[in-house]
Amino acid sequence: MSHNPAPIPKSEMYASGEYLKKHPTWQAEDSEWKAEQILKMVNNHDLMPQTICEVGCGAGEILRQLQANMAEDCTFVGYEISPQAFELCNKRANKRLRFEIKDITQEADDSFDLLLFIDVIEHIEDYMGFLRSVRTKGRYKIFHIPLEFTSMGALIRWPQANWEDLGHIHYFMKDTALHSLRDAGYTIIDCFYTLLFDNPSSQTLLILKFLRKVTFPISNDLSVRLFGGCELLVLAE
Repeated sequence: MSHNPAPIPKSEMYASGEYLKKHPTWQAEDSEWKAEQILKMVNNHDLMPQTICEVGCGAGEILRQLQANMAEDCTFVGYEISPQAFELCNKRANKRLRFEIKDITQEADDSFDLLLFIDVIEHIEDYMGFLRSVRTKGRYKIFHIPLEFTSMGALIRWPQANWEDLGHIHYFMKDTALHSLRDAGYTIIDCFYTLLFDNPSSQTLLILKFLRKVTFPISNDLSVRLFGGCELLVLAE
């Protein structure tokens, strides 16, 4: 009697190599766009960090993009738990940019001017415990959070298969994302939608892209709740 192998738990797909099989670039093609959103938030609030850390840095391309566009006295470090991602990101290391294959929650002394969590918390099983454990490791924090809980998604098919392939185990809307951060002890300074449907690498049905473009200027919140297509960038202390 044959048995199918047990599926790899989503929380283990990054260290096992399963994520790399599905996403060989570790989605580095989105990094320039994501870095632009981070720089917009940094510039909006006149932040001048000298030390920046990205937790769950993947291929490391976001940090490389930030390094190319920020002050020359700023240093960068990326933390990764996946050996496969570390192989990708470590190729981008230089004098002011280094990478660690470590769990930052186990590092007692690390502290940075700015912490980045870019599309991270939706992958973490105990994301509330994680948020509390990293809160003291930096003065400012920037989160980029997918908003995948939408009215349209609930009516058609939710969660979508591609979200599962990405390893997402939590699904947020704007209110639940902000409430989670506040409940974990963070003070929200600012937030804005990032227009995923305008990202050049985004693969979106034309009719859906049209609906988002038409409704978003009328009511940002209603458009995102109905049709999605955006993520939330949050600056917090």
